[in-house]
Amino acid sequence: MDGLVGLRVFALVADLRSFSAAAERLGLSPAMVSKHVQAVEQRVGARLLNRTSRSVSLTEAGTLYLTTVRGLLDGLDQTEAQLSQTTLSPRGVLKVSLPVWMANPAFARLLAGYHARHPEVTLDLDLSGRMVNLVDEGFDLALRVTPTLDEALIARRLGTVLFILVGSPALLDRLGRPDRVEALAGAPFLAYSAIAADGRVRLGAGSTARELQLRPVLLSGNETLLHLAVREGIGLCVMPHWLIRDDLADGTLEAVLPRDLWPAVTVHAVYPNRSYLPAKVRSFLDFLSGPHGILGAEDLKAG
Repeated sequence: MDGLVGLRVFALVADLRSFSAAAERLGLSPAMVSKHVQAVEQRVGARLLNRTSRSVSLTEAGTLYLTTVRGLLDGLDQTEAQLSQTTLSPRGVLKVSLPVWMANPAFARLLAGYHARHPEVTLDLDLSGRMVNLVDEGFDLALRVTPTLDEALIARRLGTVLFILVGSPALLDRLGRPDRVEALAGAPFLAYSAIAADGRVRLGAGSTARELQLRPVLLSGNETLLHLAVREGIGLCVMPHWLIRDDLADGTLEAVLPRDLWPAVTVHAVYPNRSYLPAKVRSFLDFLSGPHGILGAEDLKAG
């Protein structure tokens, strides 16, 4: 069997976690896909995939092998495109780590726009909220809002997203809808545990920057839970505009304090330091930073 074809088949099965899905994508029979993978395993002398009737997963050896194979295949695709002087069409599985709060309608519309342009790319999105290791776990890139970025990674600035201090109408009825930072001191607060577990919130920027000390009544590292809790009136919360836009529009939530005190957080795309970028990665980055992507989104304030 063709060794290069076998590598491509193995990588696709590993990415899709399915022999049948890989067979359908490649136009082969599941039996032929299985033979290609078996040939690769025989050649390297190790079992690369765990197979059950319901799932396919990488073994420890398979994870290590896939990391090397993916780089080789991406490099080969890039070289072939350069030699033929044609533009390589983005394709394959694009594995991306995202903040939990990007599970919202606005970002889903961006994904739909990207898919319409590049239907051969399968998006594999991780919104677990954890800080993944891009290289060891086989991620192509991550979108991050942390002020501290790994120096071993390349970072591309995409834009800034507004975060707004919000509360439910019932809670604000009790608090009196204060419009000054001082009047909110000690108010109940739903804290994102990775950033503001102690209840201290920095609002505004530059000369208008202020620090507010709130009283944490609920801590969580999951923005979805915080969103549900603030809607229930448990406390105030700092939420990304993307996630609460509809709540603000229909009155489920109300913004607190003047707009110039809402903090803006920079969104970066980070990816491993490579001598080239696969077409699937480059096209996704270009889309997010283009006029139809994050920088062009109405919910984001370009910095």
